[in-house]
Amino acid sequence: MLTKRQNDILKIIVLEYIKLAKPVSSNLICDTLNCSSATIRAEMATLEDYGLLEKTHTSSGRVPSEEGYRYYVDNLMELKKMSAEDMLKLQIIFHNNQLEISDCLKKSLEIVSELTNYTSIKLGVTSHENTLKEFNVVPLDDRNMIAIVITDKGHVEHKTIDVGNIDIEEVKKTVNLINNMIIGTPIDEVSAKLEYEVKPIIGKYVKEHERLYNVFYDVFNNFTNKNVDIVGKKNILNQPEFNNIDKVKEILEKLDDEKIVDLVEEKDNDIKIYIGKENNLDDDMTVIKTKYKTPLEEGTIAIVGPKRMEYDRVVTMLDYIKSNLEKQGE
Repeated sequence: MLTKRQNDILKIIVLEYIKLAKPVSSNLICDTLNCSSATIRAEMATLEDYGLLEKTHTSSGRVPSEEGYRYYVDNLMELKKMSAEDMLKLQIIFHNNQLEISDCLKKSLEIVSELTNYTSIKLGVTSHENTLKEFNVVPLDDRNMIAIVITDKGHVEHKTIDVGNIDIEEVKKTVNLINNMIIGTPIDEVSAKLEYEVKPIIGKYVKEHERLYNVFYDVFNNFTNKNVDIVGKKNILNQPEFNNIDKVKEILEKLDDEKIVDLVEEKDNDIKIYIGKENNLDDDMTVIKTKYKTPLEEGTIAIVGPKRMEYDRVVTMLDYIKSNLEKQGE
């Protein structure tokens, strides 16, 4: 158990290092706490012995260790009220009645990424409460069509597909067969129904059945699987602690759309903070994430940045976005 003064010193060092990315000297703390330099140095040495601070080779100052950040988050952090600028930019998004809920989420994460210089991630899964209402195709030219999927909740997805030189009547037969067999099916069960009920019989009705089946299966599979939006991926380049090009390449590779799914998915409704080795992304990063749920979609929203992250500000922003998404869906 730390003393009040030790808590104060650790908090000052964490906040100063977050702000400046430079080791914090005893002189700065002396001025803040009105204590002698010898007293502060002794307390800093004790905090270092506890594993909460680290001494760098380039300075006599201290920086927070991973355990120091964790102690700060669990015991010392006070959630920061959103600034007028942050609040206004997010309010404009959520008060815009012209935007769909999914657009509100995407744009709000773009704003968070812009304001914080961190990476924002949305990992969504179409809600199982959606059922397929309609499936259709619209020809664009001799080869390409737009496939349109509509759910009973009004959610619409479309994708351009290439059917080559297959006759339009063959395409229509396939669409009609799919509609007759899977309309009313929960969206997250459509792929299985296509595989086990439509695929075995489609050859009886459609000549080019194998090719068309594969094209349309991909349309539904993309719709029902996890969808990822990553904003501000290259913000990592702006963080002073990441000046090693190999390290940056490694992190950017992990932030690839396909690889990020297992790294940021969250099963807990609360906002969770994973620091360094606690997350599956990188030992030098922090991931703050939470689940969200709207009538059309549920998934995870996450903010990714260095361990030297503005924890109090990010948690407040995520909480604001999460609560407003829930209000939009009421």
